[in-house]
Amino acid sequence: MAYTSSIEWTDATWNPVRGCTKVSPGCKHCYAEAIAERFRGVRGHAFEHGFDLRLVPEKLNDPLRWRTPRRVFVNSMSDLFHERIPVNFITRVGRVMQSASWHTYQILTKRHIRMKGLLSGELKWMGGMPNVWFGVSVEDRKHGMPRVEALQSTNAVVRFLSIEPLLEDLGVLDLTGIDWVIVGGESGPRSRPMNEAWVLSILNQCRNQSVPFFFKQWGGVNKKASGRRLLGVTFDALPIVI
Repeated sequence: MAYTSSIEWTDATWNPVRGCTKVSPGCKHCYAEAIAERFRGVRGHAFEHGFDLRLVPEKLNDPLRWRTPRRVFVNSMSDLFHERIPVNFITRVGRVMQSASWHTYQILTKRHIRMKGLLSGELKWMGGMPNVWFGVSVEDRKHGMPRVEALQSTNAVVRFLSIEPLLEDLGVLDLTGIDWVIVGGESGPRSRPMNEAWVLSILNQCRNQSVPFFFKQWGGVNKKASGRRLLGVTFDALPIVI
């Protein structure tokens, strides 16, 4: 577990799984892959095997040892609902989140079909945990909208959208059942541009539908220089959890 995180919308990260595979255009310039592949072949390093998917059971109990309550991004370097992660391992992750209930866990996936199936079936109990927020990534309409619809049909207590990298105008959004929206642009030397009008459209729709809005970053080659102010304001709302 990383006890602090530079990701603006979380406090810490926990990676009981490392590595992933690409499924849609949002994965094209994956930051996690870029980080992991730098250390491929470095003996003894956490990413000695690069971005190859592998379970890390020795990391499972980390949240139990971390006594200060935090918002914890689960699998920032993977996807908990990846098809090659056994259900019994996802169950073990869920049981730790259940035991270390003083933390709030943020699970973000692009595997909406598997997420929906498991939260509707044998892992329905995980969806009902109030300290676990379930989110889906949205980069465009083609790939993002089916994920949103799948999330809306789960029994998750808190549902959120990570609209990053935002690659096009998403048009009209039905945010029914969505508790939080994060928007951000892609960063890095090959980053694809994000239009301010696309962001403002989402902001206005969040306002109209009373959904908390968090603007993560403009991104670009130098994301620090670009900052995260929109209309001269920093938007950092969080879900309203009852």
